[in-house]
Amino acid sequence: MNTTIPSVSRRSFIISSGAMAAGGLAIGLPALMQDASAQTVASQDAEVNVWVVVKPDDTCVIRIARSEMGQGTRTGLAQLVAEELECDWKKVTTEMPTPGQSVARKRAWGEMSTGGSRGIRISQDYVRRGGAAARMMLVQAAANQLGVPVGELTVSQGIITHTASKRSLRYGQVAAAAAKLPAPDLKAITLRDPKEWRIAGKPMARIDTQEKLNGSLVYGADIRLDGMLCAAIKDCPVFGGKLVSFDDSAVKSMRGIKKVVRVNDSTVAVVADTWWRAKAALDKLPIVWDEGANAKVSSASIAAHLAEGLAAQVPLGSVAGRVEGDALGAIAKAAKKIEATYTSPFLAHAPMEPMNATVKLTAGADGKIARAECWVPTQNGEASHAALAEATGIPLAQCEIYKMDLGGGFGRRGGTQDYVQQATAIAKQFMGTPVKLLWSREEDQAHDFYRPISQAKMSAGLDAQGNLVGLHVRVSGQSINALLNPLAIKEGKDERQLQGFWKTLEGDAQFGYTVPNLLTEYVMRNTHVPVGPWRGVNTNQNAVYAECFLEEVIKAAGKDSVEFRRALMQNHPKHLAVLNAAAEKGDWGKPLPPGVFRGIAQFMGYGSYSAATAEVSVSASGQLKVHRMVLATNCGHAVNPDQIAAQVEGGVAYGLSATFFGENTIEAGRVKELNFDTYRILKIKEMPKVETVIVPTYDFWGGVGEPTICVVAPAVLNAIFAATGKPARHLPLKNHGFTFA
Repeated sequence: MNTTIPSVSRRSFIISSGAMAAGGLAIGLPALMQDASAQTVASQDAEVNVWVVVKPDDTCVIRIARSEMGQGTRTGLAQLVAEELECDWKKVTTEMPTPGQSVARKRAWGEMSTGGSRGIRISQDYVRRGGAAARMMLVQAAANQLGVPVGELTVSQGIITHTASKRSLRYGQVAAAAAKLPAPDLKAITLRDPKEWRIAGKPMARIDTQEKLNGSLVYGADIRLDGMLCAAIKDCPVFGGKLVSFDDSAVKSMRGIKKVVRVNDSTVAVVADTWWRAKAALDKLPIVWDEGANAKVSSASIAAHLAEGLAAQVPLGSVAGRVEGDALGAIAKAAKKIEATYTSPFLAHAPMEPMNATVKLTAGADGKIARAECWVPTQNGEASHAALAEATGIPLAQCEIYKMDLGGGFGRRGGTQDYVQQATAIAKQFMGTPVKLLWSREEDQAHDFYRPISQAKMSAGLDAQGNLVGLHVRVSGQSINALLNPLAIKEGKDERQLQGFWKTLEGDAQFGYTVPNLLTEYVMRNTHVPVGPWRGVNTNQNAVYAECFLEEVIKAAGKDSVEFRRALMQNHPKHLAVLNAAAEKGDWGKPLPPGVFRGIAQFMGYGSYSAATAEVSVSASGQLKVHRMVLATNCGHAVNPDQIAAQVEGGVAYGLSATFFGENTIEAGRVKELNFDTYRILKIKEMPKVETVIVPTYDFWGGVGEPTICVVAPAVLNAIFAATGKPARHLPLKNHGFTFA
């Protein structure tokens, strides 16, 4: 089989993935307050600093640099700023600065990417300092106007009061003067203790709910601009294939058709006055593809490729993640040995809103591109900005990105900016006219950057008393970094693929058990299928491998699932705490209705600790029903408990969809499942009751959107094991005789 990864140039790699790499703010904190007098959004209101604009009616406009895709980051970040600003939450609105504005102001808002559950945890410190600094400037302006020392003033809900004289001023009355004051030293600001929060930490209603309910929120797919044309696109169905030719004479006379465009070496688009006309013509367009050698690749050949990685004889340590003690020796000498192989498939992101971007290019006097604008739902505005500049060949300063709310992201709309590059290539054929590129559902499924496929061979040894003496984990699978971030691969090793098995907290994915002898390995086996981050990424697969295999070990030892885990977690108090919380709230050990069984799992990812219990029944005919799930999470600080619960519930729906149905198979080099008829998602009636337990310890900042999804599948699979006596080792469950209620 062909195992070549599609080539990625150094420059395109920097554009597609550099801004997504873990990092955080690339400038010093004082730079956040630079150029405070410059107005960002067209407005006559007072910009106190880059984070806060105050209107005369006391409305506080809080700038949000991160993308909003339904996860609630806009509301959470606004709460953090408002907490330190001490404004009236009822008078808070938000706006998004653009990447172009950020570049013009020396990247004043810091990193704009939103992925890896980092939207709040990476930016919380500097946005809070921005809110606190704005408050201090407003209070100083009030002190100047009232002629009193700052220390004699108090502020509450945007009203500054001098108690002794019973005089007060509103934020709107002093904002203009405050905007002219020098910014305080951000590093010297003492932030409010989270245990004393009054706005942050509370279940405030989301800022964007009303627009979604009344239909006024405009997504990228909804964009309509004067004179706009629409484009439908088709890429070679086999990854790595080429476009040989097309016959535009067959469609160019169809109603509304403007042009058939060769977008790049593998892609063709039809441009029309409406998208449906463009799509109808594209479906009738005669196209000749060169599918290449990859057309011979299938799911079976890929599975064999990965299985070879599990069996490969390699020097000890050459592919190791962790080598602690002598796991192989301990297992060989153990009183009882347990072995199992697990598999997980490619998964598409399948957001409700397919990939899209609207681009308008404006020519200068010389006829060359002088200005480029793009309206796009993106998780990474800076990556979109760079992609637009790269595709047009003009400087960043002449490009602008208008970030739209996303109809789902899940990692697909982050560093990979293929849709922006395609839309720009098409727009070059229509200078001065905006062109909206919208992928069909089939194109979205056929040309994703899928969750990597992998297999795992697990081995363990028990002593005569049923204690775990050794654990060996070998994962064979495709690497995201090999395609999108090759510089992260050190000495041929890719630590990212062993998320959740790490030793320290530095990578946000610590293994929660102490095993006397432990060996973890990752054997890279790449394919021609492009892969990328998918909500929870490798923690989802690794949690299944670790927690489901551990359940097999526990059953072999004849011990209780919770007690056995507790014995291995004494050196991991935060892991243990969420396990205990899930077990307690999930009624572990208490009687269940006849035919209902429990499973439990815990894991760590994206800086947060998660655990879950699941209550499941399996009928004699194989009908599976998940009745109830309890999920416990410690994300350090809980900025909005309601949003956390909503993210947990969404993670259950997303996780169960993958567990029950999720699978992208490869036939003749291409993806088979091209719409929701073959790539099913969970139905409302299949959704269990979900209860969320938040156990914050207030000593770190973890993620929310991705961490808890990883414990959904193993908790359910362990409950199925309890119900049937047979471990479920291969996903999805639809392939193994189960039906779903």
